[in-house]
Amino acid sequence: MSIPASEPAPEAVQERGTPLAYARPARLRRPTRAALTGSSPFDPAETALSRTRRARRMARELAVIHPDAHCELDFTNAFELLVATVLSAQTTDKMVNKVTPTLFAKYPDAVALAGADRDELEAILKPTGFFRAKANSVLGLSAVLVERFDGEVPGRMADLVTLPGVGRKTANVVLGNAFGVPGLTVDTHFGRLVRRFGWTAEEDPVKVEAEVARLVPKKEWTDFSHRVIFHGRRVCHAKKAACGACGLAAWCPSFGIGPSDPEVALKLVRTPTASDTE
Repeated sequence: MSIPASEPAPEAVQERGTPLAYARPARLRRPTRAALTGSSPFDPAETALSRTRRARRMARELAVIHPDAHCELDFTNAFELLVATVLSAQTTDKMVNKVTPTLFAKYPDAVALAGADRDELEAILKPTGFFRAKANSVLGLSAVLVERFDGEVPGRMADLVTLPGVGRKTANVVLGNAFGVPGLTVDTHFGRLVRRFGWTAEEDPVKVEAEVARLVPKKEWTDFSHRVIFHGRRVCHAKKAACGACGLAAWCPSFGIGPSDPEVALKLVRTPTASDTE
């Protein structure tokens, strides 16, 4: 894991939003054992110190690759972010962003949403999928906000997870992006990538959060989460990772699960508009 990072090719340094902006052609190397055999990239023999050093080096590289990483849900306050995050389950951020302007124009706060007509609410939420369950969640959390928190979103994890439809992932999104409280957002992309990085072998999101929290400085948790999610959407895809165009290749025990040839891999790198935020 001591191979130095390759410098980005001149053509890779382009305006943010282009595929090349997220590409860092990797130094040629053989696929790893995990990539060749399908075994777990997590090495139990790696010391805690070595894993921490490797993780922090990869985290620094992610900051270089994705300086524009941010929350891709549109919001103007904590209530809007809370509701939008609940609605984002099983759909894309882009779809939620299409629905929430209408939703918040009609129901701008917890008091208004708690008193919403269910049929009208479900009609607004229908494009996001699972709209009946989501209507239950946003009606329920709004009612609890009114009853227990004077209509305001609380700024503590212990309070947030008592709201209907709100787990640690949603709570961390709200805390990190609306309150400035560092949190790790363990969504599908995040879990997939940190397992590919060999940082953890855990599948349970709470256990993944706890293990990654020991590797990354707390003050970086929120920004780090955005960078990992950006990387999962744009470079390290679920079905075919762009390994040969990945700036993390030198430290990744999963290198080779996708094309290692830079030219081939580069074609897999996506722009934000081509990502699964659509």
